[in-house]
Amino acid sequence: MPSHAATAGVLRGGLPYNRFGRGSRVVVIFQGLLFENRPLTGPMASVMLRMYRFLGENHTTYIVTRKPGLPDGHSMQDMADDYATMIREEFGKAVDIIGVSTGGSIAQHFAALHPDLVRRLVIHSSAFRLRDEAKVVQMRVAELAHRHCWRGAYAALMGLSLPRSFAARCLLSPLVWFGSLFGGLFFGSPTDPSDLVTTIEAEDEHDFEDRLGEIISPTLVVGGTKDPFYSVDLFRRTAEGIPNAKLVLYEGMGHPASGQRFRRDVLAFLDAETEV
Repeated sequence: MPSHAATAGVLRGGLPYNRFGRGSRVVVIFQGLLFENRPLTGPMASVMLRMYRFLGENHTTYIVTRKPGLPDGHSMQDMADDYATMIREEFGKAVDIIGVSTGGSIAQHFAALHPDLVRRLVIHSSAFRLRDEAKVVQMRVAELAHRHCWRGAYAALMGLSLPRSFAARCLLSPLVWFGSLFGGLFFGSPTDPSDLVTTIEAEDEHDFEDRLGEIISPTLVVGGTKDPFYSVDLFRRTAEGIPNAKLVLYEGMGHPASGQRFRRDVLAFLDAETEV
């Protein structure tokens, strides 16, 4: 049984992980978009561990990202298969899955293709596709990353979260510029941007609406009404397309959803034994 203290390393198939908790039930979190595929460290590790620490008493939780050195053209389905290989070899049974943001895109493919490995599924601040504005921004991030323009990539992602009004954007833009100076502390500055570029290109192709009905696991879709990457309509259509899904929206919340209500809703869902 793993200890309660957080540990990090590499799972079978080369997938990096951070692990915490000591419960008998396994939760695997498919991590969102990262600038490089490695175990979380520094501020990013602190944020993610704090977000999911509420799972620690009843679960053993693995925060898992994609393997490093993704080949060109590696798709969301390919990434889902990578997770499936790891889960079969590491655990040999169905586990609870939380797919956050980009990880939620992969989790949809995973749940449809590998239902025997999913006990319950949480699609956390993710949907069957990105909103159009987010797709444009992420492709811009990929372009900047390819040229190693990391400050510009940080600024592009942070700028997407600004309020939509012209006045607010003018007021807050200096904060984005200032924050981009320290973006490397949070996102990292990889020597090789190819994993980030490959993941963004794969997500740009991701539109799972016509296949949502293939997901048969009990599913919880959670998101904020002010999420800059996914609209309320996208969240709703995602939940409506999955036969056994429940939708919870948090008014005024951005990306990713968090806080006391989020923790309560996710725990109640994961600990339930009946269908949604």
